[in-house]
Amino acid sequence: MPKEHLIDVQPIRSSEKLDDMKWSLKRHCSERDYILFLLGINTGLRVTDLLSLKITDIKGKFEVIIKEGKTKRPRMIQLNNVCNELASYIATIDGEWLFPSRKGDKPISKIQAYRQLNKAADMVDIEGVGTHTMRKTFGYWHYKRSKNLAELQMILNHSHPVITLKYIGIADEGTEDSLNDFTLWEDGRNVID
Repeated sequence: MPKEHLIDVQPIRSSEKLDDMKWSLKRHCSERDYILFLLGINTGLRVTDLLSLKITDIKGKFEVIIKEGKTKRPRMIQLNNVCNELASYIATIDGEWLFPSRKGDKPISKIQAYRQLNKAADMVDIEGVGTHTMRKTFGYWHYKRSKNLAELQMILNHSHPVITLKYIGIADEGTEDSLNDFTLWEDGRNVID
């Protein structure tokens, strides 16, 4: 069983750490692993859906409809923000899988994706990384930018907003932030009146 089940997998909450992770993947892993991470944090797809992509599914396209493996629901993903890097990467691949294994004609496994993400994270001292880190990072940054919880809940196919907030690590963070300056009484007077 991968360590991921034993650790609290978190989104990457700082742009500096995101840059560190991308650098580490390019430098210490491979272009394949870098593109996997880039696609994961920009689409919010589950790692199993990412690994099942074939080159023909996305080559030359700016948006793609993916039938998610877990929910069996179709989902539109935008590739505009990663299309140039994706096209350059695709030009280097000989085979059908977007994330090919070096062993045979199959995509890399979820465990191999986990290993590569952790290898890169260890190099730049980022803790709490697993395959869900990509999806959680997408959700975290999407929510921070849009503040549209209902939309994010739909994108991630979650059944309840609380699940979405907990998944992206906002539930606890939001509670702490809201309590930082919460005051009902100040200098002996009621501030609500």
